[in-house]
Amino acid sequence: MLWLPLSAWAVEDFVVVFKTQGNYQDVRDMLEIAIESKGLKITNTNMVANMLERTGEVVGSTKLLYTGGEQLNFCSATISRHMMDADPHAMVLCPYSISVYAMPNDKNVYLAYRKPASTKNPALKKSLMEVEALLVEIIKDVL
Repeated sequence: MLWLPLSAWAVEDFVVVFKTQGNYQDVRDMLEIAIESKGLKITNTNMVANMLERTGEVVGSTKLLYTGGEQLNFCSATISRHMMDADPHAMVLCPYSISVYAMPNDKNVYLAYRKPASTKNPALKKSLMEVEALLVEIIKDVL
């Protein structure tokens, strides 16, 4: 597997994407290990690529978008508590997720996360910065 230096870019304001070259399943498995090594429990795995492939014909689109693609959901009790102490409505920001995916005719495997919401609440902003730091740390562990 070839690991590229850590590089990230914002494709849009809502997402940060990292890329590496290698085998999709290896990168996906390393993501799971990286999350669990932080003492976090994966609460759900969304099989996004499988769902899109399975439902494509029904919705009139059979284009193969991904050769593998999952979204792993998890939470940190500590960071989530800080977030919800700052604003109880922040419950909607849990769980956190990191997507891992590969696309046809592309040797890269991508890891991506949603940018945390912007807020004017200083305490919530601090907690959201903690969430983003955790997501980047996990992805760095993979790469």
